[in-house]
Amino acid sequence: MLKRTRATQRFDENLNVLDERLNAPPKIREDQSGLRNVMNRVDTEITVQVDGLRREFDSKEGKVTALDGVNLQVRKGEIFGVLGPNGAGKTTMIRILSTLLLPTSGKAGVMGFDVEKEPEKIRAVINMASGAERAGYDFISARGNLWFFSQLYGIPSEQAHKRINELSDMLGLQNYLDRKFYALSTGYKQRVTLVRAFINDPKVVFLDEPTIGLDVMTALSIREYILKQAKEYGRTILIATHNMAEVDAICNRVAIIDKGKILACDTPAALKRSLGAPSLVLEVSPPPAPGTLEPLGKLDGVKGYTSAVDEERGLSRIQVVVDGDGSAQSVLDSVRKSGMTVVSNWRQQATLEEVFVALVGRGFREREHEASQ
Repeated sequence: MLKRTRATQRFDENLNVLDERLNAPPKIREDQSGLRNVMNRVDTEITVQVDGLRREFDSKEGKVTALDGVNLQVRKGEIFGVLGPNGAGKTTMIRILSTLLLPTSGKAGVMGFDVEKEPEKIRAVINMASGAERAGYDFISARGNLWFFSQLYGIPSEQAHKRINELSDMLGLQNYLDRKFYALSTGYKQRVTLVRAFINDPKVVFLDEPTIGLDVMTALSIREYILKQAKEYGRTILIATHNMAEVDAICNRVAIIDKGKILACDTPAALKRSLGAPSLVLEVSPPPAPGTLEPLGKLDGVKGYTSAVDEERGLSRIQVVVDGDGSAQSVLDSVRKSGMTVVSNWRQQATLEEVFVALVGRGFREREHEASQ
């Protein structure tokens, strides 16, 4: 039995009103013509522009720099990935671009509007969603939630119904629209959140970890939905994520960010080609003790490394970004001298993980562990 709170009682009290309004005749809002005028004058090529963006926060230890001189341009119709570990500055950037947070210095603009001087005009042409939130009113249906948010954008009721049905159909949500939000699974709550992100027909959409915590099939359907929105409707979509497979699969370009700085920006394919030779992968036993692998980072020709333990097999897999065959032999010799047995080794084509390793000298897991200390 669900425990009722004042908030849920208020939702129940408003439910009848919402249900009545769901079938209300369309009402044209006065601000629609103004929105059309805004859209007529915006830049049609570069939709997101960031110049020297810096954001600092106060903490007990002093100033914390979340963004440190970031420069970016995102084009119309592009799916642009911002890839980095937790704490890299991804969410801070999205909050600034969506006018929820002011920069400390630098400039940021969306569709030709300045985030500091024209925030209301930016809000008229964007939307956003976070995979971590999946927010909705629990005791209202998915349809009621979506209709409610459509009214915040001043969308006429008839048009709102049409948009809800069309977008829900794309995501396989139609059969779940009349279920209460609390009764939906995590995956379907996220689908509702994504429908909400496109309900107002935005020109630019910001998605923060859109598939976090979802099963493989749900994540795939959401990626297809994002691709369709960009390809068929020309929307610009900026995705902040630490999911490398996601970036590799759907992003036209990707910026790799760490400690508030952009380290590289290009297509996923170009970034992987930049490493040249394939990396060296070793399976070793026993798994290395803390600090055992540190000498690898000091070898000539080694750009970086990452490791993960396979507990089921009692092995550790070490992936090393190397310049050539000579460097690979040095790695094998170093590992053997440290007392580990090399069970197997092979070359593997570069991945985005290895690009990150080459840029910062360590993998996502190591970087996130470092940030948490």
